[in-house]
Amino acid sequence: MNNASNKPSFSYGKILAIGSGFFALTLVWTVYNTYMPLILGEFIESRAIRGSIMGLDNLLAVVLIPLIGAWSDRLQSPLGGRLPFLAVGMPVAALFFVLLPFVSETALWMLLAVDIVFLLAMTIYRAPVIALMPDHTPVAKRSTANGVINFMGGVGALLALFALAPLYDVAIAYPFVIGGMLLVLAFVLLFFVVDRRPPYMEAATADSEEVMALQSLRQDLGQLFRAPFRGHLLILAAIFLYFIGYSGLEAQFSVYATEHLGASGGEAGLTLGFFSLAFVVFAIPAGLVGSRLGKAQTMLIGLICLPAIFLIMPWITSLLWLKVMLFAGGIAWALINVQAYPLVADLGGLTKIGFFTGMYYLFSMASSVVAPGILGLAMDLFGHPALFYSAAITFVIAFVLLRQGMRSVKQMQSKSNVKV
Repeated sequence: MNNASNKPSFSYGKILAIGSGFFALTLVWTVYNTYMPLILGEFIESRAIRGSIMGLDNLLAVVLIPLIGAWSDRLQSPLGGRLPFLAVGMPVAALFFVLLPFVSETALWMLLAVDIVFLLAMTIYRAPVIALMPDHTPVAKRSTANGVINFMGGVGALLALFALAPLYDVAIAYPFVIGGMLLVLAFVLLFFVVDRRPPYMEAATADSEEVMALQSLRQDLGQLFRAPFRGHLLILAAIFLYFIGYSGLEAQFSVYATEHLGASGGEAGLTLGFFSLAFVVFAIPAGLVGSRLGKAQTMLIGLICLPAIFLIMPWITSLLWLKVMLFAGGIAWALINVQAYPLVADLGGLTKIGFFTGMYYLFSMASSVVAPGILGLAMDLFGHPALFYSAAITFVIAFVLLRQGMRSVKQMQSKSNVKV
């Protein structure tokens, strides 16, 4: 009887409304990651220092989001457990996001102060807004609902790069103002749609990436250094390395395009959009390729193709051809990234899926903290083309580590089978 009464509270319309929160989140982050390095460039010449500042949001995410997520699980209020965090985080984040381009005309300390408040506000609501999906969705429907949520996140990123980026050339503030408005609209929609007492909240088990990363850091990291897990550690190290190349390039591309190629900020964002577009278009085909060739083999193909593309990039001065190459790079990235988590989850068999899920998020997120600074330092030391050369190096080393790691895992599994 109770189950029947809960069924009407699930609807795709409600999931779409909840997805608006992830849509706005992804859109705002994409605008921030594309244009904050350019804004910081008005005060700071060093790409390494700018990159280190860009890594701050990932550091805050790993440290604070698990705590906030757990707090929202326990909070009892007239607005429920999640909405109070949304009511604080989303409007404050929107306001300070809009302020960023305006305070960039004042002083560095004021820009950094506004930036820190913005990052904290984003951190406050990220875990609760992600938890809304399992709160309102029965277990059997969560895979479908998660697909809808992630699709909306992809649309948010594409909208930021293809629609808002050109507006940057009209006025620097436009992408920030529109992004802030969309964030507020998403909050208003969520405020009226979200149940104060969600029907599936007690059964919700979907931890955020940051929660699993922090839990793994505290409890499980030491296990990887034991002999049976040598191959697993090499695979995770490969993921850490290629995410340095990916995250660092994403954060520093606008700097490369504007300072080295003379592109406008709007052109830089639009050009980068072709990488994201290719990933969205080819994510499902890449999954099918992985099912046919095998996850590791598909990743290795991508890890050969993408650095080859990166090595060509510094020789291209035409934005049109750069878009073509970035689109090709997005296809190669889909071959890599779509397979990565399923491959790592498979390493755990049936008994250690949670352990290796946490490890995947720990290694991938840790790379995002340091990546913009590392590739920025390479640009400082060796010039702008070093962005692509250093990114290519991380993927080549990742190829070697992944191949060696898979060989070690297979040898271990073979010995285990012999014993059985």
